[in-house]
Amino acid sequence: MIEMKVAGIALDAQTRSPIVLLKDATDRRALPIYIGPDQAKAIVSVLEGQVPPRPLTHDLMVNFLEAWQMTVEKVIIHSLQDNTFYAVLIVAHGEARREIDSRPSDAIAIALRTNSPIWVMEEVVADASIPVDRDADEAERRAFREFLSNLSPDELIQRGRFSSGEAQ
Repeated sequence: MIEMKVAGIALDAQTRSPIVLLKDATDRRALPIYIGPDQAKAIVSVLEGQVPPRPLTHDLMVNFLEAWQMTVEKVIIHSLQDNTFYAVLIVAHGEARREIDSRPSDAIAIALRTNSPIWVMEEVVADASIPVDRDADEAERRAFREFLSNLSPDELIQRGRFSSGEAQ
């Protein structure tokens, strides 16, 4: 899994639909997720430090969690099926842990309100992310190809990647 942070909200140029943009810690990959306008407002309000006069829906959910002494340990965006992202909230109550199914936009809005980390499965990042720093990606590919071209099988064995008795 890859931990990601909310970089902001953008609007699709053609459809004017809101998109939440997640970025990895290196700022090399971005994951755009289309969301609804209400969830966009909920996310923007936290990013901008706005405090509503009365609790909004995500604030209410956080209030419920706190009242029952539950914590959101993390959010996991775990799959992408038919252009739809799927997420869960990992909620703890004492030693008990539960996965609660959630739309990613709601999970992100709650994670921001509870300072909980947002994790994305590597397969989802591989399938749906966009490169942010193409030059750095290309430099990394060149360095890796150079490393491989100079690596002998004996060196690979010495590095401990494979042992002679290990099944392949």
